[in-house]
Formats: sequence, C-alpha cells, structure tokens
Amino acid sequence: MNIAVVGTGYVGLVTGTCLAETGNNVICVDINAEKVKQMQSGTVPIYEPHLDVLFERNIKQGRLTFTTDLASAIENATIIFLALPTPPGEDGSADLSYILGVANDLGKLIKDYKVIVDKSTVPVGTADKVRAAIAKNAKVEFDVVSNPEFLREGFAVNDFLKPDRVVIGTSSEAARKTMEELYKPYVRQGNPIIFMDERSAELTKYAANAFLATKITFMNEIANLCEKLGADVDSVRIGIGSDERIGKRFLFPGIGYGGSCFPKDVQALAKSASEVKYDFRILDAVMEINEKQKTIIIPRIKSHFNNDLKGKKIALWGLAFKPDTDDIREAPALYLIDELTKAGASVTAYDPEGMKNVKKLIGDKISYANDEYEALDGADALLIATEWSLFRTPDFAKLGSLLKNKVIFDGRNLYGIEQMRELGFAYYSIGRESVKG
Repeated sequence: MNIAVVGTGYVGLVTGTCLAETGNNVICVDINAEKVKQMQSGTVPIYEPHLDVLFERNIKQGRLTFTTDLASAIENATIIFLALPTPPGEDGSADLSYILGVANDLGKLIKDYKVIVDKSTVPVGTADKVRAAIAKNAKVEFDVVSNPEFLREGFAVNDFLKPDRVVIGTSSEAARKTMEELYKPYVRQGNPIIFMDERSAELTKYAANAFLATKITFMNEIANLCEKLGADVDSVRIGIGSDERIGKRFLFPGIGYGGSCFPKDVQALAKSASEVKYDFRILDAVMEINEKQKTIIIPRIKSHFNNDLKGKKIALWGLAFKPDTDDIREAPALYLIDELTKAGASVTAYDPEGMKNVKKLIGDKISYANDEYEALDGADALLIATEWSLFRTPDFAKLGSLLKNKVIFDGRNLYGIEQMRELGFAYYSIGRESVKG
C-alpha cells in the first residue's frame, strides 16, 4: 500500500518505519525542514532500540521517504496516518489544534477516497471532530478511523511488529477492509484485530494507560505502607503477582511513573470525565499520589544528612523516565533535581541516553558525567532514579571507593538488602528495610 504518515515524532516515526518494513511505500511528513533533511540523510532523530536498523534498511530500499510537502505526500496514499502531538493544556485537556489543523488542510487537498487514521492518543469524540474538519472542504468521499497506538518506549519496534492486539475504531466497511489488510502481516500468530466504534477505540487507549498507571500507583502505596508496618514489598509483590488475576507486570514499586503517555493520558481522561460531570475519584487519587511519590525519597536523603544538604554533592544515576529511552518528559529525576538543588546540594548526573535532552531543558543547573563512575567521584551519596541495566551490577568496590560516604538512595530497588548490608553500604530503597551502614 501507499501510506502517508503526518508527524515524525516518536509514534509517527516508529509507525512509518515499521509499516515500510512489511513492504508498504511510506512517506513521512513533518513541518520541520531541518529534521526532514536529517532523516533524509539517514539519521534517526530519536533513540529507540532497533529502530535505526529498520530505518536505514527501508530508506536504502526506497520504501521510506520524508518530505515537508503534505500535498505531494498524500497524493497517491491510500491511508493517511495522523501522528501529531496532543500536548496537555493547563487544565489537563488534550490540545487538538495540530490534528484539526492538518485535518482542515486535508479537506482541501484530497482528490480521491482516503482512509484518514487518528494514530495519536486523543479524547473521545476526536474522530467526529476530524471528520467535520475535513468535510468542510472535501469534495470526495473519505473515512476517519481511530487506531490508537500501544507502543512502549524501549520496546516500540517489537510492539508494532508483534502487537498484543490491534484496536480499530470504524463504522465503515470499506475502511475496515483496508485496515484489516494493512495489519494482517503483524498478527500472523493469531493476536486479534479488534474492531469497534470510533469512540470506544478512543476510550480504550485512555482506559488502558489509566489502569496501568493505577496499578503502579497502588503498588507504590503498598510499598509506603510496608515501610510503616515493617513488611518487605518484594515479598508482597511476588505474593500478589503470582495470582493470575493480578499478574506480575507493573507491580515494581519506585519513585512514580513519568513519560509522554501515563501522565498526559490520565490527566486527559480525568478532564473528559469532568466535562460530562463524572467524578472519577480513582484518577484524582492516582495523580495526587504519583506527584508525591516522585520525591518521596528526598526526606530520607535529608534525614541521613541531618537535614543539611548545603554543599553536599549527590551523584544521580538516571535521567530518562525509564530505561531504553531518551525521553525525559515528567521524569522523576527532574523533580529530584529541583528538590536537591533547592536544598543547596549539587548534582552530577549520568544517563546513557537522556543527558542531551536534560541539558536542553535545564542547562548547567547540574553537572554531567561521561559515565556512571565519573558521576560518583567525590560525591556524598548515590541516588538512583532510572533502572538502566548497566546500573544493576556495578563494581561495588569501585563505587564505594569513589564515594565520600558509602551511601545509596535507590528509587528503583535495584539491589538486595542483605547484599548492601554485607558490603557495608547505608542503603535506602522503596518499601523495604533501610540499612544504616
């Protein structure tokens, strides 16, 4: 098929590249001329494991191209994916101006039947708004489909090529057949393509992310309670995770969720609920608890240093909101940096992929190390904010020798309590016994 993907952010670029990988001809459109030029030269503008290999191969074989010209991109396309930003407004609602702006342009440009696909995460009713925006100027038939993405950063390529399910919202038989044909190569192992109406598809994405955010938040609350009651959250996690009704995933406690999806989607769903005067109290609690969880380790740091962090140097491992991504949106590390620097501490950070984006955001507010051990040199303590694999099995002898004090504040529970005790570290984690060193 000939496909146009409008928007080359995280979702758009992964979508376009993976669609090209199964033999489709894909043109990706972006208004950023410099970014388009960069991609045309073979440079991937985001970090996502395994994306670069597919990206380079499909450019080389001529199936993946890039342009700033929307009209030429859609001229021969059967399907047009809209993968545009929907940033949250001050009230938590999703900003649809980018999507509706392109929809308005499409109405003027399409000359034959097209299937226009909302790939962005959008509030319930967006397909209706997109349809109306296109219809104002369109002189030909078209269909609007809701096809929410379920891509996990760090696993997005595999998630697209081998999806658990594909959700397609459409009331058109023609669009249904087109979308089914498009996605057949990705569900050969039998995973379902689930068809439903557009509004249900839109809500499905928000419901899924809100449920996962709730599961994470519930486990963080259990972890906080474990500390009060003298229980061990790891044991509790294993105990409840073995119940197949609950499952093992998303039960790891820590310093809160972040990223581009969970915070924005929970806010947007709560806003949608409030617009129809529904009091979605669980979501309100999830958002409130998660905000507190991001800095829950700060009082422990202050307490260890007798409430005086002035002049203290903290080594920070991890800046991205999760491992295997360079995404720092709503990352707990940023909240920790704010609290530490406000208290008079200095921070030297290391992250394998996230430092460039943090430098753009906060500049020289903190220092940046070339590797994880350089960050430790002369630091009063180590603080872990992201569970990158390389942080899981460090050289503890080297780690202890570089720190002024053998103190670790672990926001991701990477190490064992007995291990830390035997190595002589003071060790503070989430939902478990503290080791005083």
